[in-house]
Amino acid sequence: MFKLLTVSLGLLLLSGCTRYGVIDNVPLTESTAAGSTQSYSFMNYARAGRGSWDIELTLAFSGGGTRAAALAYGVLEELRDTMVVIDGQPRRLLDEVDFISSVSGGSFTSAYYGLHGDGIFEDYKDVFLVKNIQGKLVRGMFNPFRWFSRAGRTEMAVKLYDKEVFQGATFADMQRAGGPLVVINASDLGYGGRFAFIQEYFDLLCSDIASFPVARAVTASSAVPLVFPPIVVENYHDCKSAGIPDWLTEAKIRQANDHDMTHVLMGLESYYRDSRQYAHLVDGGITGNLGLRAVYELVEMAGGAIGYYGKLGIKPPRYAVLITVNASTAPEPEMDKSNKQLSAAETISAVSNVQLSRYNDVSTALADEGMREWAKELSTPDLTVTPYHVQVRFMDVELPEEREYYDLIPTSFSLSEEQVDQLILAGRELLRNNPDFQRLLVDFGGVQTSSESEPIQ
Repeated sequence: MFKLLTVSLGLLLLSGCTRYGVIDNVPLTESTAAGSTQSYSFMNYARAGRGSWDIELTLAFSGGGTRAAALAYGVLEELRDTMVVIDGQPRRLLDEVDFISSVSGGSFTSAYYGLHGDGIFEDYKDVFLVKNIQGKLVRGMFNPFRWFSRAGRTEMAVKLYDKEVFQGATFADMQRAGGPLVVINASDLGYGGRFAFIQEYFDLLCSDIASFPVARAVTASSAVPLVFPPIVVENYHDCKSAGIPDWLTEAKIRQANDHDMTHVLMGLESYYRDSRQYAHLVDGGITGNLGLRAVYELVEMAGGAIGYYGKLGIKPPRYAVLITVNASTAPEPEMDKSNKQLSAAETISAVSNVQLSRYNDVSTALADEGMREWAKELSTPDLTVTPYHVQVRFMDVELPEEREYYDLIPTSFSLSEEQVDQLILAGRELLRNNPDFQRLLVDFGGVQTSSESEPIQ
């Protein structure tokens, strides 16, 4: 997306007229709060389960434009073609996915799968992956009639994604589809916290997510600051007469010694201030580009693994599986080959890449430690909970020339069909050959039936 930043900097100077974010979230009703059975909420989906209670399978899709979207799609294909044996019956591992947490480019794939299920394998490549979405955005930005429009660039992106990809779908449509819970993540620019498009977070706004457009959520998740103004949601106060809820107060007490979680909870508490009339949402990569933090924070807010399963009223799984699809790359820095001064766009891109890389490492370590601790907490003499963190990442591509090929694929929404095909194949092969994934299949008694391995490049 940072190439788009270069194109857009000049247009920012033309944005002299005052614009206001379009408000598209409606107030909450009693039947749509997170505690109701009708809501698109983490708790409802966790209680219901999708497949076997023996396995809880979560996918985390990173940001990274179409590169991330295609890599995640390849992982879905491999899960579709990987069979496990449950109660003596063969089942696709894809059907065991309970949750998908996504950021930015990965949110296009997660949202489309959440809406269409197996339909994603029929048309998603043509609908999004090989379509020049970035070209359409840039042409719209250079349209003189849009320069002084009150709608602005973000609304142009919302309308484009809605027309080309999501076709008017809302979170009520996502819920009716009956797939896994898809948690699309953005960043709250005002307080620097993560914002998830599920009813638990909309409860904080006294708002109902059911009618909220999926395209608007995905736009927020991928709205690179400076290029796209934030998506704005209204913070209603009709349901807040009782003050800060007990669960939030209790979580603050429990997490008092955890600086990171204290910061998260303070951000959530800010929605109860009368002065917070709106929230401004931008690229989810700012607060975690791997999509790992959503599930971690929800479990910790519930009181850790024991508190979480206790609130759900269900027994823990034997196999706790997290598959992280990380589309970040590590190309050789071009700047180090010359003493030429960097442009503003190149500097912003380099700084962002450094920050994302370091934050990715911290998030990965946090997920690893969290899964080990949760498994230890939940295991009993009668039940051993085994954690698996499967990481699909380009750094595990063995041949240097193949890694270089992926490193040179840009973070944009315009890739060639060849690049898309290679990314899909990489997602499949990296998952298939991952030692932790192979260990899961052996432990679970699975039989892998995916297609023959092919050379990547």
